[in-house]
Amino acid sequence: MVAVVVAYNRRDLLAQTLDGLAAQSRACDAVVVVDNASTDGSGAAARAHALGPDVVTLPRNTGGAGGFAAGIAHALQSHRADLVWIMDDDTVPTPAALEALLAARAAYPGEPAVLASRVVWHDGRDHPMNTPRERPLVSGDLALKARAVGAVQIRSASFVSLLLDARAVRAHGLPVAAYFLWNDDFEYTARLLRRRVGLYVTGSVVRHLTKTFGSTDADPGERFRFEVRNKLWLFARSRALDPVGAVLYGGSSVLRWARTIARSRQRRVVLRAGWRGLREGLGSRPASTTAELAGLGPVSAEVAEVERGAGRG
Repeated sequence: MVAVVVAYNRRDLLAQTLDGLAAQSRACDAVVVVDNASTDGSGAAARAHALGPDVVTLPRNTGGAGGFAAGIAHALQSHRADLVWIMDDDTVPTPAALEALLAARAAYPGEPAVLASRVVWHDGRDHPMNTPRERPLVSGDLALKARAVGAVQIRSASFVSLLLDARAVRAHGLPVAAYFLWNDDFEYTARLLRRRVGLYVTGSVVRHLTKTFGSTDADPGERFRFEVRNKLWLFARSRALDPVGAVLYGGSSVLRWARTIARSRQRRVVLRAGWRGLREGLGSRPASTTAELAGLGPVSAEVAEVERGAGRG
């Protein structure tokens, strides 16, 4: 089991993440830190940490999507991981977080592709940014199987503490690096879970130390471009959703966009960014992850190998 942490310019928070990984009741077999071209010494701080992580330094910032794609590929290719536990550098796992995920996986009468932790904020409240989407219309049998191991069946989840089965990754490929930020986790987990089992394990708890308590639609400013573009790519270009799911989630997204615009204190900025995202989402398609992460050194070859094996390279 290999943990992968994507880091960018949050050296002090990264130290807390590594402290949390070092304190796990079930130790990780290895820890990979992807230094996404940080300028604050995050990579050096990770190398100096007593946990002794394997630090992969990227020459340019590839965003969360690219960082996780590179880190997962490195865990699979260099560490031969059977399971990959991914998180951001502002995520601090409680001591039993990994043990609870592995216990639920072992007890479940099947092979979950994804297991997600319960994510709380500084004060212990469930973080609205990281609430998994429950699988709709799940059968009573599947619901009971999940409940028996202290879990809920899910359709997608965030990248904040996610345990991935390497077999599912090799079958379906890596996160789409072109998303850079926003909806990369939605697209990826929905792709993995289209026909596979995902579990939300409430007994596995991590703290997400964001500056503010809220969801991603809280006055996003220029970043609204990526919310719109990436959602359109997801609905039109991805294999994550079937046609019915694309229509349902698409309708939900349009309503969410309307609420975001209505609540914004910089409405012109949000509208301009949304219009740009709309044009890009309808007029282009994301580059392959292999192409997007080319020129990064040895990790680029690892990415290409995983994507090629999944038929996405």
